Amino acid sequence: MHRKPIPPGPPGHWFLGHLPEFRRDMLAFYSRLAREYGDVVSYRLGPRHAVLLTNPEHIEQVLVTESRNFIKSFSFRLLRPILGNGLLLNEAEPWLRQRRLIQPLFSRQQIDAHAPLMVDCAREMIDAWQPGAARDLHADMMRLALNIVTKTLLGSEVNDHVQVVSAAADAIMLDFNSRFQSAIPIPFWLPHPQNWRLKAQVRRLDAILEEIICRRRADSSGRTDLLSLLVRARDDTDKSGMSDAQLRDEVMTIFLAGHETTANVLSWTCFLIGRHPEIEEQLLAEYKTVLAGRAPTVADVPALKLTERVLLEAMRLYPPAYVIGRQPVRDCEIGGYRIRAGWTVMIPQWVVHRDPRYFDRPEAFDPDRWAEGRMLQVPKYAYFPFGGGPRICIGNSFAMLEAILALAVMVPRFHFRLQNPEEVVPWPSVTLRPQPGIKAVVEAR
Repeated sequence: MHRKPIPPGPPGHWFLGHLPEFRRDMLAFYSRLAREYGDVVSYRLGPRHAVLLTNPEHIEQVLVTESRNFIKSFSFRLLRPILGNGLLLNEAEPWLRQRRLIQPLFSRQQIDAHAPLMVDCAREMIDAWQPGAARDLHADMMRLALNIVTKTLLGSEVNDHVQVVSAAADAIMLDFNSRFQSAIPIPFWLPHPQNWRLKAQVRRLDAILEEIICRRRADSSGRTDLLSLLVRARDDTDKSGMSDAQLRDEVMTIFLAGHETTANVLSWTCFLIGRHPEIEEQLLAEYKTVLAGRAPTVADVPALKLTERVLLEAMRLYPPAYVIGRQPVRDCEIGGYRIRAGWTVMIPQWVVHRDPRYFDRPEAFDPDRWAEGRMLQVPKYAYFPFGGGPRICIGNSFAMLEAILALAVMVPRFHFRLQNPEEVVPWPSVTLRPQPGIKAVVEAR
């Protein structure tokens, strides 16, 4: 192993490494590395050594075949003060136990049972739209996804807390970016204004969640929201349930990650539909045929094939999780190069999903590329919006159902006339948000 070379990469500053270019435009930086240096590229962010992987075989090696040698990277650990030891950040046996406890909550039967609520939330949102009014579609999709995750997870209304939760989520995103792009991030234990601000936001979220968790612990009525199911969940091996601390961490993870990612998928999809009237017309034809003017149900989902293809293509171009970070616990070899334990391995969906080796006209919005049979020649890990391997997103089916039903509610009722399409750019934080929002006039059909 010691004779293997380390991966090639661009020269960098003696102390900052490649941090200045990374800060200026992270997505362009990743794209340049892959374009100029190949499938395995080394770079440095201050003292942190990193390797960029863009070959599907290497990605599968990290996420699947050698997944036991990799833990979540330092960037994920920047979220630990917020998410604690929830499923996203936990490792080894504690993670496996949590996965076993939570997996039944995301069975097909459990997910489908939430479909009527998802439809009701989407209809409630568009019923409040005034035809001809200017909206920020991203803000609307954030509220919709937050409403859905709160009602399905907590079984309660979000209206009293929406401002607090939205402000906290925004603050967490900014804090993450600041630390991620710092040569030496401020330690969380240090008395510092940035840490005080973050802790204040976490306390606000904790206050909301802890009150609801306490009530649910005392409720014996057999409720079916996800929190009630988490409270009653028991490990098959020892019949133990979750501690209050673990329950808090899992709820916070589902609460924040569950609405942020889906909101971005819907936002970017609305943006792309607004820019492609020919796709919008095809969607309307599908809804006319399948729904004939009524609200969608879970039984309609298999017939909404174009809607699914539109979402798959939107996630190819604008993956909500735009990069995955891992860290090897032991030295390993990838693509003939030596990767040292403790280095950061970055796997960018943003780059791989737009690679012309795997996708014809990669910058084009073409839902038909997902038509049956057309993607059979594409390597499995050339497209992985939900990750892969044992750590694949547990809520992927939930998110897809939510997005399909929401589009099937919105598009038949409203056309999105975009007001700032040239201004909208992807902002890579914890997820890939559209900045400065998606301004559109919503026109009734």
